[in-house]
Amino acid sequence: MVEERQRDTSQPADGDGYERVVQRLIPGYASLARLAVALLAASPLASREGAAILVAGCGTGSELLEAQAQRPDWSLTATDPSAEMLAIARDRLAGGGRIDWRQSTVEALADDGASQGRFAGALSVLVLQSLPDDGSKLAFLTALSRSLQPGGQLVLVDRMQPERSPLQKQVEAAWIGFQQASGLDAAAEELAPLTDQTHPIGLARLSALVNAAGFSDPARIFQALNYEGFLLQRAL
Repeated sequence: MVEERQRDTSQPADGDGYERVVQRLIPGYASLARLAVALLAASPLASREGAAILVAGCGTGSELLEAQAQRPDWSLTATDPSAEMLAIARDRLAGGGRIDWRQSTVEALADDGASQGRFAGALSVLVLQSLPDDGSKLAFLTALSRSLQPGGQLVLVDRMQPERSPLQKQVEAAWIGFQQASGLDAAAEELAPLTDQTHPIGLARLSALVNAAGFSDPARIFQALNYEGFLLQRAL
């Protein structure tokens, strides 16, 4: 079974600790959940009262917290293959309302007939990067597409393979400098699942995969160094 977040098995044990690490790793990360939810909330289907929303690889629950703050009417389904991560997210969302917790992958969820075409929108933040491009990325994206209603939208945020540029070495040096200026040790073991153990791909490959999975071409909505966010829509 494909794991949706490499971070599930080797990250800080508490949600706040993980969030502090990632905020020091990715410029602008603190606003990503807010932006992702706002984008989805403005979409034609997810803007409807009580829309069903899938949070794929919910991790420690940042997107869930923001979704409840902006759209408490949404009916949320949170998936993660890690029981530990789900427990952390549940604690952070204590008292939160309409959340269906699933210790599952999106692929397994999509195989459930009741979940096919159910969701008006989906969020996937730092998930695709953990999957190798050996069919696993396509399987994940296809499962997301199958889970969405026609016209449903997906906000996808991932570490990307940089395009060839004579300035790329400077960008990579700036990333290390950003981490150090933020008080983060670039060699820390907890970073490996988010850096060394990732499988980034370029924009051309991402476009081919999302098209094959049944989505529109990706529209870029966020970029910070090699981390990029995209808005996708399932074909009508």
